[in-house]
Amino acid sequence: MLLKFLLLFTLVPIIEVFILIQVSGQIGAVPTIVIVAMTGFIGVFLAKAQGFYTIYRFKSALERGGFPTQEIFDGACILVGSAFLLTPGLLTDILGFSLLLPQIRFYIKKYIQKIIEKMIIKGDLRIRRQ
Repeated sequence: MLLKFLLLFTLVPIIEVFILIQVSGQIGAVPTIVIVAMTGFIGVFLAKAQGFYTIYRFKSALERGGFPTQEIFDGACILVGSAFLLTPGLLTDILGFSLLLPQIRFYIKKYIQKIIEKMIIKGDLRIRRQ
Protein backbone atom coordinates (compact mmCIF):
# COMPACT_ATOMS: atom_id res chain seq x y z
CA MET A 1 0.00 0.00 0.00
CA LEU A 2 2.86 2.34 0.85
CA LEU A 3 4.40 1.67 -2.56
CA LYS A 4 1.12 2.59 -4.28
CA PHE A 5 0.95 5.90 -2.41
CA LEU A 6 4.60 6.60 -3.14
CA LEU A 7 3.99 6.04 -6.84
CA LEU A 8 0.83 8.14 -6.72
CA PHE A 9 2.53 11.08 -5.03
CA THR A 10 5.50 11.01 -7.38
CA LEU A 11 3.95 10.07 -10.73
CA VAL A 12 0.96 12.41 -10.60
CA PRO A 13 3.04 15.58 -10.11
CA ILE A 14 5.46 14.48 -12.84
CA ILE A 15 2.57 13.88 -15.24
CA GLU A 16 1.01 17.22 -14.25
CA VAL A 17 4.25 19.11 -14.93
CA PHE A 18 4.63 17.35 -18.27
CA ILE A 19 1.07 18.26 -19.30
CA LEU A 20 1.51 21.87 -18.17
CA ILE A 21 4.75 22.17 -20.15
CA GLN A 22 3.08 20.72 -23.25
CA VAL A 23 0.05 23.00 -22.98
CA SER A 24 2.25 26.00 -22.23
CA GLY A 25 4.30 25.23 -25.33
CA GLN A 26 1.12 25.23 -27.42
CA ILE A 27 -0.75 28.25 -26.05
CA GLY A 28 1.84 30.08 -23.94
CA ALA A 29 2.68 30.34 -20.26
CA VAL A 30 0.25 33.10 -19.28
CA PRO A 31 -2.85 31.48 -20.83
CA THR A 32 -1.89 28.18 -19.18
CA ILE A 33 -1.60 29.86 -15.78
CA VAL A 34 -4.93 31.62 -16.34
CA ILE A 35 -6.60 28.31 -17.22
CA VAL A 36 -5.26 26.64 -14.07
CA ALA A 37 -6.32 29.61 -11.91
CA MET A 38 -9.79 29.82 -13.47
CA THR A 39 -10.46 26.12 -12.98
CA GLY A 40 -9.57 26.62 -9.33
CA PHE A 41 -11.94 29.58 -8.92
CA ILE A 42 -14.77 27.90 -10.79
CA GLY A 43 -14.16 24.73 -8.79
CA VAL A 44 -14.49 26.60 -5.49
CA PHE A 45 -17.92 27.94 -6.43
CA LEU A 46 -19.06 24.59 -7.82
CA ALA A 47 -17.83 22.75 -4.71
CA LYS A 48 -19.61 25.22 -2.46
CA ALA A 49 -22.89 24.90 -4.35
CA GLN A 50 -22.70 21.10 -4.50
CA GLY A 51 -21.70 20.95 -0.83
CA PHE A 52 -24.67 23.01 0.30
CA TYR A 53 -27.04 21.00 -1.89
CA THR A 54 -25.65 17.75 -0.47
CA ILE A 55 -26.05 19.02 3.09
CA TYR A 56 -29.67 19.93 2.27
CA ARG A 57 -30.32 16.42 0.90
CA PHE A 58 -28.55 14.92 3.92
CA LYS A 59 -30.84 16.79 6.33
CA SER A 60 -33.91 15.91 4.28
CA ALA A 61 -33.03 12.20 4.35
CA LEU A 62 -32.59 12.32 8.12
CA GLU A 63 -35.90 14.15 8.58
CA ARG A 64 -37.64 11.43 6.56
CA GLY A 65 -36.09 8.85 8.88
CA GLY A 66 -33.77 7.39 6.27
CA PHE A 67 -30.04 6.87 6.34
CA PRO A 68 -28.32 9.34 3.99
CA THR A 69 -25.97 6.84 2.33
CA GLN A 70 -25.89 8.53 -1.08
CA GLU A 71 -25.46 11.95 0.49
CA ILE A 72 -22.51 10.78 2.57
CA PHE A 73 -20.88 9.33 -0.53
CA ASP A 74 -21.63 12.51 -2.48
CA GLY A 75 -20.04 14.54 0.30
CA ALA A 76 -16.90 12.39 0.17
CA CYS A 77 -16.74 12.79 -3.62
CA ILE A 78 -17.15 16.56 -3.31
CA LEU A 79 -14.41 16.70 -0.69
CA VAL A 80 -11.98 14.68 -2.83
CA GLY A 81 -12.96 16.61 -5.96
CA SER A 82 -12.33 19.90 -4.18
CA ALA A 83 -8.90 18.70 -3.07
CA PHE A 84 -8.09 17.76 -6.67
CA LEU A 85 -9.13 21.22 -7.85
CA LEU A 86 -6.89 22.88 -5.27
CA THR A 87 -3.95 20.93 -6.64
CA PRO A 88 -2.45 22.89 -9.54
CA GLY A 89 -2.60 20.97 -12.79
CA LEU A 90 -4.93 20.07 -15.60
CA LEU A 91 -5.24 16.34 -14.98
CA THR A 92 -6.25 16.84 -11.35
CA ASP A 93 -8.67 19.57 -12.44
CA ILE A 94 -10.39 17.15 -14.80
CA LEU A 95 -10.65 14.57 -12.01
CA GLY A 96 -11.89 17.23 -9.60
CA PHE A 97 -14.61 18.49 -11.92
CA SER A 98 -15.62 14.89 -12.63
CA LEU A 99 -16.27 14.38 -8.92
CA LEU A 100 -18.13 17.68 -8.55
CA LEU A 101 -20.52 17.35 -11.46
CA PRO A 102 -23.51 15.22 -10.38
CA GLN A 103 -24.05 13.73 -13.83
CA ILE A 104 -20.50 12.34 -13.96
CA ARG A 105 -20.31 11.62 -10.22
CA PHE A 106 -23.27 9.23 -10.63
CA TYR A 107 -21.20 6.91 -12.86
CA ILE A 108 -18.13 7.20 -10.66
CA LYS A 109 -20.24 6.25 -7.62
CA LYS A 110 -21.62 3.19 -9.43
CA TYR A 111 -18.10 2.10 -10.40
CA ILE A 112 -16.75 2.52 -6.86
CA GLN A 113 -19.80 0.74 -5.45
CA LYS A 114 -19.05 -2.28 -7.67
CA ILE A 115 -15.43 -2.29 -6.50
CA ILE A 116 -16.51 -2.20 -2.85
CA GLU A 117 -19.05 -4.99 -3.41
CA LYS A 118 -16.35 -7.17 -5.02
CA MET A 119 -14.01 -6.46 -2.11
CA ILE A 120 -16.71 -7.49 0.38
CA ILE A 121 -17.46 -10.69 -1.55
CA LYS A 122 -13.77 -11.61 -1.76
CA GLY A 123 -13.32 -10.87 1.94
CA ASP A 124 -10.83 -8.07 1.36
CA LEU A 125 -13.18 -5.61 3.07
CA ARG A 126 -15.12 -6.41 6.18
CA ILE A 127 -17.84 -4.32 7.71
CA ARG A 128 -18.62 -4.80 11.36
CA ARG A 129 -21.02 -3.22 13.76
CA GLN A 130 -20.00 -2.07 17.17
